[in-house]
Amino acid sequence: MENKSVSGSTHSSCNLSTDQYPSNYTNCTPPPWLYYPDFYIGLPVIYSVICAAGLTGNTAVIYVILKAPKMKTVTNMFILNLAIADDLFTLVLPINIAEHLLNYWPFGEVLCKVILSIDHYNIFSSIYFLTVMSVDRYFVVLSTVHSKRMQHRTYRFAKTVSICVWALVILIVVPFTVFAGIYVSPDDAEGRKSCVLSFPIPESFWFKASRIYTLVLGFVIPVSTICILYSLMLYKLRHMRLNSNAKALDKAKKRVTVMVFIVIAVCLFCWTPFHLSTVVALTTDLPSTPLVIGISYFITGLSYANSCLNPFLYAFLDDSFRKAFKKMLEC
Repeated sequence: MENKSVSGSTHSSCNLSTDQYPSNYTNCTPPPWLYYPDFYIGLPVIYSVICAAGLTGNTAVIYVILKAPKMKTVTNMFILNLAIADDLFTLVLPINIAEHLLNYWPFGEVLCKVILSIDHYNIFSSIYFLTVMSVDRYFVVLSTVHSKRMQHRTYRFAKTVSICVWALVILIVVPFTVFAGIYVSPDDAEGRKSCVLSFPIPESFWFKASRIYTLVLGFVIPVSTICILYSLMLYKLRHMRLNSNAKALDKAKKRVTVMVFIVIAVCLFCWTPFHLSTVVALTTDLPSTPLVIGISYFITGLSYANSCLNPFLYAFLDDSFRKAFKKMLEC
């Protein structure tokens, strides 16, 4: 299966500028681990650690939110959906590992479409739920500054918003599901199958269009929205300190706002290299050197790692999560 780091969109031809990336080696050229065996050994280990930590942590988050009545808040509803998205991805990560070890795709076309779709759900769902959480934080700060209650901000409303986000993500990912399929390179004497995005002719145009599509919808728009909202929040909070008539944010609201901000910052740290690789893929033609291959695998691992980091952030930054996790472990 095509790996999403350099992946989020690829192609089935051998002459595009991204052939240096790992996700394309199974299509047209010998995989890099034939020349650099450290990749063959190291990657499954790293992916297995991410998978184990992600499944354990995100499943724990899902459990404590659904189990404890006090955890059913608006922010936690969005965190719940974020954990579900991360859990969904880590559940299929073993298939990535299997394909890496086998050096071909043995699972058929239907599963290929499912797995590549889930890969892309992971790209879009995380940043979209974090964008929604930023919007929610902005309105919480705004209502506090103006001493107003948000009557519409309910757990049920958060459920409705979450369903809408999932519907939007599914809609965005549909083109990738359509183009996902099995590819056998004519240059491969062994006839090995790969799970890739097979674009129609002209492949170069469709490949570039898919990368721009992912970059704009999966990074530029949501990240710009988050940056604008947090800039406005900082402005409001600064103004609030200057205006003695405005009420200060209470400790709980401040703590949640800081937690959301740190979760967003970690997400951007993990995903920005992935999206910068899109810009590189569209503007340069890098040689397939060990350094380039190593960097591309690092980018892959970093984006994957985001799926297992959030539960640790919740436990470290939020007392209610920490107490719920502790109580769960004592059972």
